[in-house]
Formats: sequence, structure tokens, C-alpha cells
Amino acid sequence: MIPPHPEASDSDEFKGFNEARRIMWIHEARTRVYERLGQTNFIRDTNVAAVHIDNTTRADRAFIMAFDKSGQQVGVDTLYIDEPNQHLDIASEFDHDFTGMDVVPDSRLDQAISRENGWVVNLKVLREYEPLADRRATQRAVFLAHLRDMVKSGGVRGFLFGRGESGDTDAA
Repeated sequence: MIPPHPEASDSDEFKGFNEARRIMWIHEARTRVYERLGQTNFIRDTNVAAVHIDNTTRADRAFIMAFDKSGQQVGVDTLYIDEPNQHLDIASEFDHDFTGMDVVPDSRLDQAISRENGWVVNLKVLREYEPLADRRATQRAVFLAHLRDMVKSGGVRGFLFGRGESGDTDAA
């Protein structure tokens, strides 16, 4: 992930652009986690409740350990990182802490979490993820973030929200 330019984040001039960029980075992280874990068998295996992603030990690969609901290890896999855009950064929407996933104390999963060398994906939440719906919601959020800058600069003076197509007589 590319950090925001320090001067840009302090500026009031492009707040909408900076917010849109942040929204896109978060969306890209969610999409990348979904697509990359889709390359494993863990999403399809309903016995797997969570995966621990060790993305800190090696820069060229992510070690993945799968755990069942009782926190016992049920599988391992490795995803190689050939390009920087393949890195499995934390996507908080899938993270066990943010989703409120129960972790059995003193289980293998609990031990993996305590090592602090990665993060844990709640696969129940990941399985429910809808990439198309997320993309559409992200597009709307990015547009609304840019709208602030466009109104401020005078690039937009008025607009209509709705689902009508151009030429619709119902849109007023």
C-alpha cells in the first residue's frame, strides 16, 4: 500500500480526493484478500472457521494456517507474493477482532494470535462477502468523496440522484 503524501493529507484543498483514495485502498485490500484466499481450498471447506495469515515472516510469501471452530489447526498453505499488489494487508472487515469472532482460549488459534506475526480472517464473514455489491458501494462512496471537491471548485453546480437513465422523463 502506498502511504498518502504528507502534504496532501494536511491540505484542505483535496479532502475529497484524499478520502476517495483511502476508500479505494481499503476496497482493494478487501478484494485482494477475497481473491487470494479464493486460491486456497479454505473458503470452500466449511470445516475451516478462520485462517491465520503470517504476512510478516517473509516478504515473498504469506503462510496461512487454517483453524476449525474449536481453534485447532486443520490445514496450511502458502501464497507466494510475486508482485507488491499481492500482499495480504489487513482488511478490517474480515479481521477476527473487528468481526467479534470467538476464539477458544489456549487453543492453537489463540496461540497463533498471541505471536503477533500476522492477522486472522474470520471465514464466515469472508464467505458472505459480495464483491459486486462492495464494488458498487465503493464507487458511490468514491463519487461522493470527490463531489465535495467538485462543488467547492465550481465544477458541479447541481446534480440529481436516482436510478433513471439519461432521457428519462420521470427524473425531475
